[in-house]
Amino acid sequence: MKKQDFKVLKTKDLYPFPDNPFHVAEDETLSELAESIKEFGIVTPIITRPKEDGDGYEVIAGQRRVRASELAGINTVPAFVLPLDRDRAIITLVDSNLQRENILPSERAFAYKMKSEAMKRQGFRTDLTSSQVVTKLRTDDKVAQGFGVGRMTVQRFIRLTELIPPILQMVDEGKIALTPAVELSFLKKDE
Repeated sequence: MKKQDFKVLKTKDLYPFPDNPFHVAEDETLSELAESIKEFGIVTPIITRPKEDGDGYEVIAGQRRVRASELAGINTVPAFVLPLDRDRAIITLVDSNLQRENILPSERAFAYKMKSEAMKRQGFRTDLTSSQVVTKLRTDDKVAQGFGVGRMTVQRFIRLTELIPPILQMVDEGKIALTPAVELSFLKKDE
């Protein structure tokens, strides 16, 4: 893997990462970020990777900073361009975004699922240990450890990805709690 490059990229050349579970809320905090960027610039560069078709860059971390820059009328952003394959990009995206506050249950659910699937595809061997006595970890255990939550929490959030969109939206709005939502996720789509 070649090393990362640092570049100043035009916002018109930046694209959201496909299937990014995190959404940029057009709210007061975004407006405040735009004002801060207008005054001080972007303090922390975004993280990108070249698009597979070679036409621009996918934003792995920093989509809010890109949107705030656009709102501030700034058309360039500092960026690290990393040579990441899709799975490594997913893992980086999830790791960087789950550090935020105010994450919707649906965002957390799809993030856990994406990271777990990417780790499995990348061949993270969690079944090998140097001792027969050591507990062998599953992928969901690794995801859970990485975020300081329990394996069951990860599994419950991943179950939310089976909900139909209107029910998932009710979970995001706080109209349905996590436990009943997980139970609903076991119903067939037409029930």
